[in-house]
Amino acid sequence: MTRSRAVQRLAMLLSLLLAIVATASAQTRPAVAGNMASRPATAAIGRSISNSSPRITNHPAPPASQPADIGGILQFPGTTGGSVPWSVVVLLTALTLIPSILVCMTPFARLLIVFHFLRQALGLQTTPSNQTLIGLSLILTFFLMQPVANQIYQESYVPMQAGQITAMDAMGRAEDPIRHFMSHYVRDKDVALFVEMAKEPRPASMNDVSMRILLPAYILSELKAGFQIGTVLFLPFLIVDMVVASITTSVGMLQLPPVVISTPLKLLLFLMVDGWHLLIGSLMRSFN
Repeated sequence: MTRSRAVQRLAMLLSLLLAIVATASAQTRPAVAGNMASRPATAAIGRSISNSSPRITNHPAPPASQPADIGGILQFPGTTGGSVPWSVVVLLTALTLIPSILVCMTPFARLLIVFHFLRQALGLQTTPSNQTLIGLSLILTFFLMQPVANQIYQESYVPMQAGQITAMDAMGRAEDPIRHFMSHYVRDKDVALFVEMAKEPRPASMNDVSMRILLPAYILSELKAGFQIGTVLFLPFLIVDMVVASITTSVGMLQLPPVVISTPLKLLLFLMVDGWHLLIGSLMRSFN
């Protein structure tokens, strides 16, 4: 009995669902028919509106103007077809070569060597500091190289900026003042050494020496000059050390290090003769 009642209830539910589906389909059919009937009227209205409105013709858009050169100051004047990325690469390469140029083509190496010899002669380990000595050497290097830099600016950079010469011509013009400066302080012995090592023909004059020979010969000459000045500067203070050491030994002060007495004496001697003024003046006159 229970099974028959369950079957009857299931049949009633199925019949109810069928009746709901049939009612919904009967209600949607008139709406679809109405939409189909209204389509021709809508199309006719659209055609009448399009006929009455002025016709717009599609003309081709004018070609976009060519973009201006966006190289800006990164492009080197006088170069043809230079692009911004290559200009950036050249600029960054030049920046990385600045320390080498500063050491090999300027008096920076000689000045720094002399200042380090002075600090060792005075018996001072960290005073003045390395940063102070490097900064002093840089300032004096800029002071000495200012005429050369001004000549390069007037003869090379200004014509290139005005578009009168190319970048390669500007580099050739900038080489002449630097060559003249280095050839004035390079030794013939060092030039002959590198000419022999490079197996190049002997130049008739210093103007015929290539930069490949002149650069190492110049830095070698600067090292020799720096060590010569430092050695001469070291001798007076060495004499003070020897005198103090001999006095303390003869008196019997064996437990007292001589440097404890000699360092103040050397500082006092250096200040009494105005050592910084004499040293800087002598170094600047050596580049006159």
